[in-house]
Amino acid sequence: MLALVLVVVLAALVFEFINGFHDTANSIATVVATKVLSPGQAVILAATMNLIGAFMGTAVAKTISSGLVDTEVVNVTSQVLLCALGGGITWNLITWWLGLPSSSSHALIGGLCGAALAAAHNDWNALIWSQEVGSWTKNGGLLWKVLVPMISSPIAGFTLGVLIMVLLYSLIAGLRRFGGRLLSPLSRPRWVNAFFGKAQLVSAGYMGYAHGTNDAQKTMGIIALTVFAAQSNGVLDDLPGWLSFLHPNGDENGIDPWIITTCALVMAAGTAAGGWRIIKTLGHKMVKLHPIDGFAAESASATILVTAAHFGMPVSTTHSISTAIMGVGFAKNPRALKITVIERIIWAWILTIPAAGGIAYLLLRLFELLGWA
Repeated sequence: MLALVLVVVLAALVFEFINGFHDTANSIATVVATKVLSPGQAVILAATMNLIGAFMGTAVAKTISSGLVDTEVVNVTSQVLLCALGGGITWNLITWWLGLPSSSSHALIGGLCGAALAAAHNDWNALIWSQEVGSWTKNGGLLWKVLVPMISSPIAGFTLGVLIMVLLYSLIAGLRRFGGRLLSPLSRPRWVNAFFGKAQLVSAGYMGYAHGTNDAQKTMGIIALTVFAAQSNGVLDDLPGWLSFLHPNGDENGIDPWIITTCALVMAAGTAAGGWRIIKTLGHKMVKLHPIDGFAAESASATILVTAAHFGMPVSTTHSISTAIMGVGFAKNPRALKITVIERIIWAWILTIPAAGGIAYLLLRLFELLGWA
């Protein structure tokens, strides 16, 4: 059984690595598309900021580890978590191959829900739909931590993208009209592109940091759930000395330092591997981007992610940056948006949770048929 626990931890780190190169595109597509940075430079920036962001809090990890599946209804075993990860990894690879910016977050959540439902023999009470945790801002469960943010974060990303672009255009128009001889030249396209080319280095770093604060924590939650399940099942009672770090240091709501460090490093390594298929879709196919557009989209998306991470909401980096780019494109010219590409992305969003959940469900049923669960 100890070997199975180690396999689950390894599978979780594989998911984290794939999340890194799958969602790298989300955090650097705009800065590459606007040619402010080369792909190599953008990857280094994103990997560094991902690493820093991953250490900034554990609220999202706690939601994954203790806020979605009711351990009193379903016995969360290593097999269940392995199938959950299998569902998430499989769907991530399918959408990566197709170049679709789907959500790694929702793939993992879907996989966890599907595997838990199979383990509970289709008892829907295995899933925590809603729970009161203090105030409304801290309500837990799938409703408040997953479903509400899944709908609200894309709307917020689109709206914030539009608002930031309108504000920037208004500032430029104001310089052109009221800046006089000294400031009005700064409103010319050459100066605007030069300024926002530099400013986008900041917004791209902010985006990478925000990606780390949210996405890296999801796998932390799965590993923490694995370790606590193994501890409660007695699997960790006679660990060899070199594996003693596996013993949880706190309660089930705590995330051990080794988990945080390992996930942060693995996500940074995955980020360094890149994901150019999705960059092409996000950065080039939806709408043509200039540095000012990239700055607006990254700023909007990163703000959504950092806010969500503060409240422990595992929202999708993909959703926030994609809709922010849509919002920027809409503010420039509603006709510039390529609807067919957007439709493909939306279908990937809709299908992610049920598809990853279905794969995980079938995997656990297969494990049971083979006598492995």
